[in-house]
Amino acid sequence: MPSDSLPLKRQPVFIKPDPRRVLIRPFLPAVEPRAVNPTDAPRALKILARILSLTDAEVDALLDEVLRDFGDRHQEIRSIFTERFRQVEKYIPTDRPLSENRKLLTGSYFTNEYSFECAALFNPSIVPHPDQSDVPDGSLRIILSLRATGEGHISSITFRSGLVDSSAALQIDPSSRFIREPRYFPNTSYNRELFLKKLGELGLADDFNLRVLEGVQETFTLDELRAAIEIHRRYHGNEDTGQKMLMVAKSNYEFSFEPSQPVSERIVFPFSPSQSNGIEDARFVRFIEQDNSSCYYATYTAYDGRTILPQLVETRDFLHFKVCTLNGSAVQNKGMALFPRRVNGLYCMLSRQDNENIRIMYSDDLHFWYESKILLRPTEPWEFIQMGNCGSPMETSAGWLVLTHGVGAMRRYCIGAILLDRDDPSRVIGRLKDPLIKPEAEEREGYVPNVVYTCGALIHNGTLVIPYAISDSVSTVATVPVDAVIAAMAPV
Repeated sequence: MPSDSLPLKRQPVFIKPDPRRVLIRPFLPAVEPRAVNPTDAPRALKILARILSLTDAEVDALLDEVLRDFGDRHQEIRSIFTERFRQVEKYIPTDRPLSENRKLLTGSYFTNEYSFECAALFNPSIVPHPDQSDVPDGSLRIILSLRATGEGHISSITFRSGLVDSSAALQIDPSSRFIREPRYFPNTSYNRELFLKKLGELGLADDFNLRVLEGVQETFTLDELRAAIEIHRRYHGNEDTGQKMLMVAKSNYEFSFEPSQPVSERIVFPFSPSQSNGIEDARFVRFIEQDNSSCYYATYTAYDGRTILPQLVETRDFLHFKVCTLNGSAVQNKGMALFPRRVNGLYCMLSRQDNENIRIMYSDDLHFWYESKILLRPTEPWEFIQMGNCGSPMETSAGWLVLTHGVGAMRRYCIGAILLDRDDPSRVIGRLKDPLIKPEAEEREGYVPNVVYTCGALIHNGTLVIPYAISDSVSTVATVPVDAVIAAMAPV
């Protein structure tokens, strides 16, 4: 069966960006060096002085107005203002006690709303929900991760829950009006040797950070690193290298959501300096260990505007997450996808180090990857420019089913599929000659036109369920029988 005649069904499901869903974020007005006198007080100090000059009656009236205008747009807004006040309290030029209302009002002036998905909601991946209780027979509760893009083209990871029923139809739960960031926790310690190796991989190893690391113990904390950097900065300068060292350290951390937060109220927003320009294209997979325990992993790309930093996030319940950098010479680019179990005792991952070919690599340590080899090269016209994976491989009785993407003429992105040997996934045994999904007429318009793309599908009751993005703008879903996809492949 030619792949262009496969029984692919596009479902009437559209996950669209909603500008009403706003995240409350810290706000500190920037100083424009060429617009102000360098001797002027920091803007934060001047704002605080203006708030301190208000009478108690003016403070009460202004706070009432803020709470009236924004109180129903966020949960626990008073505690948010209180927390924000504590973060700017150090700028207050007096020890005189402030009233509770003045603290709350101050916090509101250093807070703003950010519409995190106003521009796009795209590049989804799908995994089984960790809680399958009370699910109808033949159905599967799922979690979708999506790349949300807002003001300034900053990307984050947001989630939706839903159900795939016995016929493989996907139903998405209504999303909450509210959204709130988790609580963050820095790594408790770092290993000096591994930290230096990571600096070297990023091209940041120099005399300055060698001297800094000589001044810390074999295992050190973030505060100890910061203190060592400050000591050497005083005597040797090199502010830039010190900041980059802290960037690498802060890229390893943990965060937690409240169990009471619905899935759609959880967001992974850029937190570390390495993520300042966004978190891109998380590929989630449910990983089964050799003892049958399970954990969810996602590879994603952190971007600070200059440096791409591949990272790994892990969770068992989508409430508590751990984030760490991926290490090794083989993880220096985008688009990595982890197999859902070890193969022959080793972790296995797909990648694209050269921006052109799909590669495969193995490791006995999930966090360290050093060698890769080419698995697949662009061959068909619709993939002449480049290829890459579209999420983690899915295990079938016939082999590992992998969705791919190919870029062809006019930079059109299509989704294809390949089949890998179960015991030796470095061997390709089948390949679609034509795209499985290509942009239809109504899917060609959007933020980036002529693109269909996914970061992960799943198999349910013999059906391949593929959530995918339309022109980097909105997301939808398509289904197709797994057997039909495999039957349409040409042997390799």
